[in-house]
Amino acid sequence: MFNLFFEGGWEFMSLITLFAIAMLFFAGKGASDIYGDATSYQSGKLYYIRFFGMLALVAGIFGQLIGLYDAMQAIARMGGVSQEMLAAGFRVSFITTLYGFVIFLIAHLIWFFLDMKGKKAGVAS
Repeated sequence: MFNLFFEGGWEFMSLITLFAIAMLFFAGKGASDIYGDATSYQSGKLYYIRFFGMLALVAGIFGQLIGLYDAMQAIARMGGVSQEMLAAGFRVSFITTLYGFVIFLIAHLIWFFLDMKGKKAGVAS
């Protein structure tokens, strides 16, 4: 698992992880308001769950694009590469996008269930 983290590029993988931590923080705050004292619940807190999930996805795609750009520059300098090397490079470029997409899906699932629970309690957006 750590191999994928560093293979995908620690810069973007760390950024996506920070977005995931922020998303989980706001998910915890939203859940504590919904399941705890519903009178202190603010529906805007659920917005941040989706916001940081979307940022994780965008950062993953951006990381892939930068990686592909750098790879294409290297291929142009070298004058060509084998199909195996090209396929391996594409595999590595998808790591950040997949990681961001997983965080995005988790964020939206958490948001959906908290939103449903908040609506049942009569406090959600």
